[in-house]
Amino acid sequence: MPITPDAELDLMFPPEQIPTEVKAALPSDLHIRPLASSDYRRGHLSVLSVLTIVTDPGEAAWVAQFNAMRAAPRTYYSVVIVDQSDKIVAVGTVFIERKFLRGLGSVGHIEDIAVDKNQQGKKLGLRIIQALTGISENSGCYKTILNCSDSNIPFYQKCGFEKKENEMAKYASERARTPRL
Repeated sequence: MPITPDAELDLMFPPEQIPTEVKAALPSDLHIRPLASSDYRRGHLSVLSVLTIVTDPGEAAWVAQFNAMRAAPRTYYSVVIVDQSDKIVAVGTVFIERKFLRGLGSVGHIEDIAVDKNQQGKKLGLRIIQALTGISENSGCYKTILNCSDSNIPFYQKCGFEKKENEMAKYASERARTPRL
């Protein structure tokens, strides 16, 4: 199956928001675009499983989550890279947090960067980061931040990020984190 044209897909946001220079830097057999409502079937969760254990909620729940994210315009920007067979090989998201600080500024939070194990080493993670950073900056964010493991610090430094401060986490109990779609 060849790559489905963007115009035939139900996308999370307009594809023009992905910087042209990032699109041009990809090999001709790969395509970067916004997440589509049909990407459950293209292996979105499979690529995310490179990061952590992924529970498959089923296609209907996945589409409901997609629609909930898309219903918050100018907030969620998930991008994917697809190969010639229309299979997702890399993913990432930036969400825009509006603040009362910094003159009512905004911060871009990069999350869930993952590249299919068979595609690693081809700068796809770098291209995802460049796309998301570009979207964040073009949205007027005064900074773009992310959390990563210590082992990934050198990669993100190569992407232009610097180590700053610390992350803290408090995980909810299993009962409290059940999705409410």
